[in-house]
Amino acid sequence: MEAIATPKISMVAPASSTTGFDQLHEQVQRWIHAQGWPGLRPIQDRAVPPILSRKSDVIITAATAGGKTEAAFLPVFSQLVTHPGKSIQVIGLSPLKALINDQHRRLAEIGEGLQIPVNAWHGDIASGKKRRVLENPAGVVLITPESLEALFVLKGTQLATLFADLQYIVIDEMHSFIGSERGRQMQSLMHRVELVVGKRVMRVGLSATLGDMSLAAEFLRPGQGDGVQLIQSGSKDQDVKLQIRGYVKPAFEEDDVDDVLKDEMDLQPTADAVEIAGDLFQALRGDKNLIFINSRRQVERYADLLRYMSIERRVPNEFLPHHGSLAKELRQEAEDALKAEDRPSNVICTMTLEMGIDVGSVKSIAQVGPPSSVASTCQRLGRSGRRAGESAIMRVYISEPKVTPSTPVINSLYFDLVQAIAIFTLLLEGWFEPPIIGRLQLSTLIQQLLSLIAQRSGVQPDQAWDFLCRTGPFAAVDQEIFMELLRTLGHHDLIQQSQDGLLLLGIKGEKQVNHYSFYTAFATQDEYQLVSDGRTLGSLPVRSPLVEGMFLIFAGRRWEVMSVDEHRGKVEVVGASTGKAPDFGGSSGFVHDRLRQTMYKLYLSDQVPGFLDETAGELLQMARQQFRTYGLHQTQAFEDGRNTVLFPWRGSVITNTLFVQLLARGLKVQNQGVTLKVNGVDAEGVRSHLLDLLNQGPADPVELAVAVKNKRNDKYDHFLSDELLCRNYAASHLDAQGAWNVLEELLESI
Repeated sequence: MEAIATPKISMVAPASSTTGFDQLHEQVQRWIHAQGWPGLRPIQDRAVPPILSRKSDVIITAATAGGKTEAAFLPVFSQLVTHPGKSIQVIGLSPLKALINDQHRRLAEIGEGLQIPVNAWHGDIASGKKRRVLENPAGVVLITPESLEALFVLKGTQLATLFADLQYIVIDEMHSFIGSERGRQMQSLMHRVELVVGKRVMRVGLSATLGDMSLAAEFLRPGQGDGVQLIQSGSKDQDVKLQIRGYVKPAFEEDDVDDVLKDEMDLQPTADAVEIAGDLFQALRGDKNLIFINSRRQVERYADLLRYMSIERRVPNEFLPHHGSLAKELRQEAEDALKAEDRPSNVICTMTLEMGIDVGSVKSIAQVGPPSSVASTCQRLGRSGRRAGESAIMRVYISEPKVTPSTPVINSLYFDLVQAIAIFTLLLEGWFEPPIIGRLQLSTLIQQLLSLIAQRSGVQPDQAWDFLCRTGPFAAVDQEIFMELLRTLGHHDLIQQSQDGLLLLGIKGEKQVNHYSFYTAFATQDEYQLVSDGRTLGSLPVRSPLVEGMFLIFAGRRWEVMSVDEHRGKVEVVGASTGKAPDFGGSSGFVHDRLRQTMYKLYLSDQVPGFLDETAGELLQMARQQFRTYGLHQTQAFEDGRNTVLFPWRGSVITNTLFVQLLARGLKVQNQGVTLKVNGVDAEGVRSHLLDLLNQGPADPVELAVAVKNKRNDKYDHFLSDELLCRNYAASHLDAQGAWNVLEELLESI
């Protein structure tokens, strides 16, 4: 591989060696010796004393395959051997069913020799196995938040017995929960478990990448983050090889292309996509690699391209798709191919393989399109370089348009390329995005309130606020907001109140709780099942238009739609010679301020990072030239015809706040991610508006949220009153103080 930089990524060095191994039960020590291990890794050794003592919660961070699972569970198993119980003693929470299956295989082997049962519990586990756990609760249960939620709703009266001797709650891939609806749901469930058993239960968080460790500790134990012990790994530097490869998209006048021609073009891959696929084929075929792509649609496009390249060259196809819409069996086939020792395989995936599913050792990581965050990039990079003496390798493939006189200015600045460079730059500095905090997440609070009522067959309002808010994870919700929430839920007949004041489920609340979709804190969408010759291929959202005679690409193959049964949600397909990747939906995540500011510094610099290939280096220089041509080294705004484009160089929240403030003044504004485009107003006019905003002082975020029309983003937001919607949106999507601080900087540069 040409021109790949080989820097070092240093983790926090551990403390001096301890005698953790000696504190483990002798049966656990014998198991370790039986594996042929020379000893415990430093992080595993250091984790033993605090986990055995159970005096404080613990967060264990290490690179992927750094031994985090064993660091947690070896002392946990030792404790269970020493102090057996008559109930489930360990709850292992995990974000994915596949992760649970993988951990179950690893931990059940240890548990079998120690006579400690380890059970997997999620939607795909047979009801008979679950029933046996309920009848004879013991050992370890590995479970998703949704399945634990179902236990609260369906088995609420049994929980005190089920978890009577509970000693640990272990959270795998903790970073994937932080800041999300599922994360708040999980925090609430952990707190409610402690309320059920009437005691504090030690929490152990496992993660490969975390930003601000103090915020991560606060997530693990809300309100008591200072008491969480942090154990970080990485006593030696990890060799990594990084490369960003540049490609040029063909230029065409999109306005001159009618809809029919656009559809025909979509059926044919673009020249840059063919070139990228060819380079992937040449560089990766014959080994084991993971190819990450930002969308399921693009996964399907590249899986199809690479499969047909294999057919044309008359070689076996080694390129398999893997994403959340594929049937479980197809995903398993891809995972099994990676694990097979004697079979080269390359799996094209979304974030489904970003987390710690054991797929064996892969040689390298490819990323098509810009990475979304520093933390995600580090997580993906950590999937390679696991064997002793091997480097972790990552190639990023970026396409940018050929610049013509009619190319829009922002397209000529090559944001995708510069973002990828900024992410690598921050990665090498050892910086990761901190967790997002401060959200009210009222949608998840509604779910938890309904679940609490179902669990206890009713609850007093003051108890509900105490359990969920005052001592629970919804601490930002005061009594005033909570009472307004109760009123609006009563208005919608989700809850009702008995004569003695007890909150009960209303008719609509009963329907919500009794529906299978209730257990997820996030919104799910109706889907079609795609079937070919009796075999289920996977699912597509109903919002994706499907008609008979339509050609599509799915599971890396081309199909023709033969029938669409809307009533049964079933689509029959047969093989075809052409196809188009469907739209799966989805949305982009938040971008941190520091990433945008690093991009700005890259434009101002004249240095070309060593991890760029020749084309990427040329594209960067072209982007810098365009940057200076439009005077963006001196100003954060330029006039584009009758419009003005602002460059705040801030992350998603502050940029969105400025966007809403300008909208509230009656301006026509487009939020383009990096930039804000104000239509029909020249730079001087925009400056006048910004000066008024500065002189007014920081906006009231709740009042500002009134101007936003689409505030219903989460599952139960449609039940919220306008007042609660504004409060909820303001806490999640607006930073009035941060936006006001940026205004002076913008004004000085216009």
